[in-house]
Amino acid sequence: MEPRAYSNAPTGTNFLLGGYSYSRGEVSLDSALPISGVKAKIGTTSVGYSRTFGLFGRLASAAAIVPYINGDLSGDVGEEHREITRDGVGDMRFRAAINLLGGPALTPKEFAQRPHDTTLGFSTVIVAPSGEYNSEHLINIGANRWAFKPEIGLSQPLGDWFLDGAAGVWLYTDNQNFYGGKRRSQDPIPSFQLHGGYNFLPGVWLAADATYWTGGKTSLDGVHANDLQSNSRYGLTLSLPITKSYSFKVGWSTGLTTRVGGDFDTFLAAVQYRWFDTI
Repeated sequence: MEPRAYSNAPTGTNFLLGGYSYSRGEVSLDSALPISGVKAKIGTTSVGYSRTFGLFGRLASAAAIVPYINGDLSGDVGEEHREITRDGVGDMRFRAAINLLGGPALTPKEFAQRPHDTTLGFSTVIVAPSGEYNSEHLINIGANRWAFKPEIGLSQPLGDWFLDGAAGVWLYTDNQNFYGGKRRSQDPIPSFQLHGGYNFLPGVWLAADATYWTGGKTSLDGVHANDLQSNSRYGLTLSLPITKSYSFKVGWSTGLTTRVGGDFDTFLAAVQYRWFDTI
């Protein structure tokens, strides 16, 4: 969940990002599998870079993030209790976005003089199969497949309040070398986000977040599993400025409904450094 993902910014703005998230909870699996009582603790350290620029007179942005993941998982396989640890570099994530309505390409000086208005944007997230992967392991850091998420999002300022919404769909290529030499496929996952928040001071805001996604049934060599997802989460995000260039963000989220997948409590802390082009 990412509030303010489609809010305006001036062109030539650079962001250097560093963050850490920690998730813990239970994992719900296909009931036909001989695995039960799965619990996980997952820590993710991420670094990334984002930049805004003008494209056809509209505000656009591009970003890249590299995660490092450490996970401890435990569960019962039949009557045997097992525990595993995985750590390594995860799959790289890229995002490109452009505002379709509102949000013209403005310099920092022009941006400061213009009141914020409604923006409608389009973005695409690409997840590359760059993370550590071993087909002899059932649980891996990387997914060994490409993933794409086209999304459309709306950002609406309401005085000191704001309202954000987004709708997208995750699309996946096949993992041709899944555990046991099988081919693993996954159906698309439509997802929806809604955020409402309040600006207390410049750079100080609090948002309530909610998301819902469904779909994602998997198959091995064409045989479908009973793992249709229909899950929802909610949480809070707080942003605080540290200096003129640095800001700090903390977040919390938890599962509301979980049919298949991780029912996690997640805690997030991130630091962002911002600077403008001098040219």
